[in-house]
Amino acid sequence: MLFSAQFLQRYWWRLLAVSLLLVVLVAILALTIGAVDIPLSALVHWPQGNLAFQHQLILEQLRLPRILLALGVGALLAISGTVTQGLFRNPLADPSLIGISSGAAAGASIAIVLFSQSAFNLMGISVVTAGAFCGSLLVVGFVYRMSTSAAGTSVSTMLLVGIALTFLAGSITSLLEFFADNDMLRRISLWRMGGLEGANYLSACTVLVIFLIIFTVLYRQKNALNVFLLGESEARHLGIDATRLKKLVVVCVAAGVGLSVALAGTIAFIGLVVPHLVRIMVGPNHRYMIPLTACVGAMLLVLADALARWLIAPTELPVGLVTAFIGAPVFISMLYQRRRLALL
Repeated sequence: MLFSAQFLQRYWWRLLAVSLLLVVLVAILALTIGAVDIPLSALVHWPQGNLAFQHQLILEQLRLPRILLALGVGALLAISGTVTQGLFRNPLADPSLIGISSGAAAGASIAIVLFSQSAFNLMGISVVTAGAFCGSLLVVGFVYRMSTSAAGTSVSTMLLVGIALTFLAGSITSLLEFFADNDMLRRISLWRMGGLEGANYLSACTVLVIFLIIFTVLYRQKNALNVFLLGESEARHLGIDATRLKKLVVVCVAAGVGLSVALAGTIAFIGLVVPHLVRIMVGPNHRYMIPLTACVGAMLLVLADALARWLIAPTELPVGLVTAFIGAPVFISMLYQRRRLALL
């Protein structure tokens, strides 16, 4: 643990304030990066309306909603990964284990193949987004139903059913890709790679509002999640309603990740790497982990999106590829360091 328990108790609010400040600084930096570079000094004139028309259009219509969406999606994926690892008591757990991402991919693929010519758009929500969100909720609802009995909700059964449905949803997606034409196939592939190019103020505000609700609900369960790390039976003996806690976590994770995947596609490694990184710094206490993972997840996705827009400008990479390229080496490095420390 990078920070001692005494340091965290004494300087926790300062550490959180620094993290929030870094989020703001990274967001401001991302506003200047892209196919058209905007000088940092020009941002000072933005609130006064003394900005060049081209720059103002780029900032207000393209980059600002995209960065706001990245902040919300990154934070949602990170805290979802944190509480999922706490629920399964496994640092390798990820929200995709219970089929959320694969269900969303299957739903989006069905929407692309069956409604490819549809111009349906309700309050900024496309048919593909609606299909992805419904797909994720259907899979999670089935997983929860199958793992719940009169004796309660079995975490191990939830994991096994989630893995089975992940393969089933993946097979459905592959079958649809087999029958899709070239245009449909390209749309499915690009969607599965993840991207924030469809961002608008409605989607960004929706994600941020849902994030605040889910964050509030999960943060109120921080002590229960800490006790749950000791084991489910121990948590019950200490007065924790384990069934209610599991239901609350699954509902929050399903809503948060389902919405994120529906709006931004599949974005890899945020929910897996960020909790690991924060756990190294502050330990497994959810009082510290949930807020800090939200900050780090938001920063990481904003940086990844800025790189996606800048690396091969004016063309942009899918942001899911960038997070995978960043996340995989970081995760392998953390596992290697952990193995080295275990051998000492």
